[in-house]
Amino acid sequence: MSRYRLVLTPAQETALRDHCAHARFVWNLCVEQEAEWRPGRGKMPGFAGRCRQLSEARADNPWLAAGSSIVQQQAIRDHNQAMRNFFAGTHRRPTWRKGGRDEGFRIVAVKPGDVRRLNRKTAEVRIPKAGWVRFRLSRPVPEDVKSFRVTMDRAGRWHVAFAAIPDPVPAPGSGEVIGVDRGVTVSAALSTGVLLNVPRLSPGRQDRLKRLHRKLARARKGSKRRAKVKLAIGRLKAREADARKDWCEKVSTDLARRFDVIRVEDLKIRNMTRSAKGTVERPGRNVRQKAGLNREIAASGWGLLVARLEQKAPGRVEKVNAAYTSQRCSACGHVDAKSRESQARFACTACGFACNADMNAARNIAAGHAVTARGGDGVARPVNREPQLLLQMV
Repeated sequence: MSRYRLVLTPAQETALRDHCAHARFVWNLCVEQEAEWRPGRGKMPGFAGRCRQLSEARADNPWLAAGSSIVQQQAIRDHNQAMRNFFAGTHRRPTWRKGGRDEGFRIVAVKPGDVRRLNRKTAEVRIPKAGWVRFRLSRPVPEDVKSFRVTMDRAGRWHVAFAAIPDPVPAPGSGEVIGVDRGVTVSAALSTGVLLNVPRLSPGRQDRLKRLHRKLARARKGSKRRAKVKLAIGRLKAREADARKDWCEKVSTDLARRFDVIRVEDLKIRNMTRSAKGTVERPGRNVRQKAGLNREIAASGWGLLVARLEQKAPGRVEKVNAAYTSQRCSACGHVDAKSRESQARFACTACGFACNADMNAARNIAAGHAVTARGGDGVARPVNREPQLLLQMV
């Protein structure tokens, strides 16, 4: 999607907030229906059935009828799609939406005249109940758009995103292969020897964020002071998220343009970032350390980087088994946990090869090795034999 910043008047912002409230209300009704369903109660109504229920609710509630039927119907369609994703096993079950979080709505059946350009830097889009709303023309608007989504982020910024699938980045045709090792200290290590890091907040902003969190803990819930502090925290978080997304976009575009095949580790990020607090009967260990690691993984953009690579280079991204890629020597193939001397240094105990540990793992990923605990896969090479040094007779 192509996203643009909206420039709103106070009246338009009020109308968009009403749309968000109506979409959230309809979504939560769908979630409540799913939660109350039990076997033997009949079939759950689909999109058409819920639209008929929505018409009855609009007739009984003037405040709901004052909103846009398109916004409310599309909230039902979004929930139906979320349930299909849940049953397909690709997403979690849809949950309740809360005011101030996940704010947004979708508009469909967009006509060619509903989006028009005003000048070199400004354009406008027609939104039901809000009229013509201006947005910054930071890039050309995709042609023949049929729908768009309006969202508000945690920093209070409004955006419009037009649904359009961009063309993939063409392959260079050079036949080159690159491996990408994702980490926390080094966000992305390339097999070419380049180490990349996601930009973070400056030390001053990080200290300010900590002070704001302490201030938020002391603020009374529902107070204006608490809302003001939450907005300040949201602006800092949005700045960090924008920098991370920009980094992922630039790195993924650069890799898609330069290499024909891009190999990454097949990581289960959702499983890796699960909480370690456990239960009351069986409490977890090192909970604070694990929580810190989870935050660092989320801040490194692991999932976003691979997702954008798969979208920009479809069919050219290969996922390699991540087992023992950091313990295998990229020069001789020997596998030993002792070779990983530290987070940053790798020194093979068999051949003496030494280099940066993340770079060594990236080279193994580029080679596409699926390493087992015993040093081989048992098919292409021996299972438990170590490499032998070649001695030249003089």
